This record gives sequence, C-alpha cells and structure tokens, in this order.
Amino acid sequence: MSRDLLVDLTRRTLEHARAGTVPLAGAVGRVPATHYYDPDRWALEMERVFKRTPLVLGFSCELAGPNSYKAMEVAGTPVLITRASDGSTKAFVNMCSHRGAVVVEPGSGTARRFTCPYHAWNYDNDGQLVGISDRDDFGDLDPSCNGLTPLPCAERAGIIFVGLEPNGEIDIDAHLCGYGDLLEFHGFADCTFVGSQSLDGPNWKVAYDGYLDFYHLPILHKDTFGPDRSNKAIYDAWGPHQRVSSPDHRMMELEDMPEADWPEDVLTNGVWTIFPHTSIAGFPVRVDGVEGGGRMYMVSTLFPGADPDSSVTIQNFLAAFDPTDELMPEIAAQQEFLMYVVREEDYFTGNRIQRTVKTGAKTEFLFGRNEAGGQRFHGWVDRLVAAESADDYRAVFAQAEVVFQR
Repeated sequence: MSRDLLVDLTRRTLEHARAGTVPLAGAVGRVPATHYYDPDRWALEMERVFKRTPLVLGFSCELAGPNSYKAMEVAGTPVLITRASDGSTKAFVNMCSHRGAVVVEPGSGTARRFTCPYHAWNYDNDGQLVGISDRDDFGDLDPSCNGLTPLPCAERAGIIFVGLEPNGEIDIDAHLCGYGDLLEFHGFADCTFVGSQSLDGPNWKVAYDGYLDFYHLPILHKDTFGPDRSNKAIYDAWGPHQRVSSPDHRMMELEDMPEADWPEDVLTNGVWTIFPHTSIAGFPVRVDGVEGGGRMYMVSTLFPGADPDSSVTIQNFLAAFDPTDELMPEIAAQQEFLMYVVREEDYFTGNRIQRTVKTGAKTEFLFGRNEAGGQRFHGWVDRLVAAESADDYRAVFAQAEVVFQR
C-alpha cells in the first residue's frame, strides 16, 4: 500500500510539474517574533513539546548488535540507549541510583556492564543494578528496586524513539499518525550507519523552519546546490509530520515511463520530517563523478540548546548500500559538503536572524501561501504548548489529520 500511495502522490506532483503550478495554503501565516526568543515561551516548548513527544535518538543500524549502546544528552536529560541481549532496545536516564552521577560518557560502543565513575556501582544493559561496591559495608538495599530509571522507548521503521519522561509511556502509533508505513518504505533498518557530525545553530525553530522551506533553495544556496533546485514545494502531512516534495524538472523524467517502473528513489524524494525535530533527505553517492554508488540518507536531528538562542543539530548518515572502501572517500566528501552547506549557509543566516529578531523591529514573521509546511509546523507547536496536561496533549494528537495537497 505504501508504494501505491507514493505512486499516487508522485502522479500528482508530476501533474503540477507539467502545469508549472503548486498547491497553496489558504492565506499568509503569521508567527509572533517573540516565539523565537522569549524565555517563558521557550520553557513551555521544552516542557510541553520536547519532554512529552517521542524523539528520534537513534537508529536500528546504529545499535545493530547485542550489547551495543549510545549515550547522549537531550534537552538537559542524560540518556542511555541499549540493545539488550534479547535484541530489544531500552532507554534510561543516564544517572546512577546512588548519588546521581552520569554513568556512561556520551558516545557509543558495546558493553555488557556499565560502571559508575563515582563509586563503581554496576548496571547491566537491561538497566539492572548488579554490583554495589563494598556492599556489606553499605547497608541493606534491594538492587531490584535501584536500577537505572527507564525512559519510554519504541523502535519503528529502523528508527529508535525515546521519550524524556522518566517511567513514562509513549504511543508510537498515535504519534506517527500512519506515517510509520511510509517511513518503513525507506528501508532504514537495512541501512548501514556510516557516521555522524554535529553543529551549533540558532533557536531550534529558526533552524527547523529552514528544513521545511524550499523557497530559499536557489537563492541562499546559489553557490552550492541551489541553481539546480526549484523554489516550489508541495506539503503532505500525517498529523504534524510532513513530506516536502518539489514539482521540478526531475519529475519530467517520468513522463514516458510506466508507473510500474518508477524508481523508488524518485517515489521517496524530497525532505521527510518527523515532528518536532527531525529531517530526512536522501543523496546519491557518486564514484568518479557518476551516480551509482547508492543512496545515502542524512537524518538531521535538531535539539534545543541551553537557552532560546541556541540549538545543536546532529547529522546522522545511513547508507542504503554496501559502504565499501572504494566508496568511503565519496561518503566522507558528501558529509563534508553537507556540513559546509548547513553551517556556512543555513545556520550562518539563521544565527543572524536570531540576532535581528530580538531588535523588536518586526513583531511577526510571515509564512506565505507557498510555505504551508512552516504554517503547519508552528500551528502544531502552538497547540502543544497550549496543552496543559498529558490528556490535553493526547487530545491534540487524537484530532490529527492526514492531508495531501492537491
């Protein structure tokens, strides 16, 4: 069914490419400028969006083997993700039950046991406390009640989702609003993780606006990849999650090709976002300037920084092919290029926006009828910020709709 839907959407996009048209939102959208820097607003976004919403924190191919792990800090919460010996994924607050020390340094690797660097308490990769230093001297303590504190975790479509509420729950099906079936079609679970790199950026929404915006591509990126890109976009939505595609000249390659032969890299082209912080884009890897090495995905996971003015983006790279020694230089070159584009073009501009927005010269930002994706994104942030309770949060998702722009 996923291919049938993708063919239908691609047929729609091809029709717009033929006609030189694009579907538009009903009106211009307006976002208060203060939403990008007000500390009270930012605090609500942290509590009601990032700490309630399942976040993309890893990939099945990144934790491919038993006893593999990944440690990181997310929105002020130290997180440990493990692949247990039974193959399941688990997540924990990376905090010793004794006196709160961070147990595992940020990074990834393989381990059956994790030892706290403060007093050498030991935990297994199921989060169970299995060793207490000088236990006889310490006193009476039930290890079964003092393991690492679990975080809700789910694995879907080769992506590991984690919630930041200790001992909480996540309903990944309700969160994805049917989007998971389309994500499965990309085959992330069968990819090879070929690295990651991080860069600092502006307010998380200033940064995320850019991932939903094709309007700027031929202008801001005029010296890199922009001259070959259209500034027109079509936004399809599964609740807050959006696929952004463009009715550009590449679609015309399908004109005389039977639909049954339409290649999957064309059916899944564009940018796929997972609310509130993830952008997925696929790029061909070239050998000696010729495409054919395969497709590499850059999955950008965007996290708020320590204040409203900052963010951190992790660019994760997944190869949908065998990353042979011959291809590694091309993979590295592609990664370096994408780091340059985002750092020197997108975030260079975004950091200056972050300074100008606080001048008070403008009271609102505008999102045109051709920028429906940005309008939808900010609408979802607004609704979740207004959701005071967990029940209110669930009610917002219960009203989610699937919308295909025609």
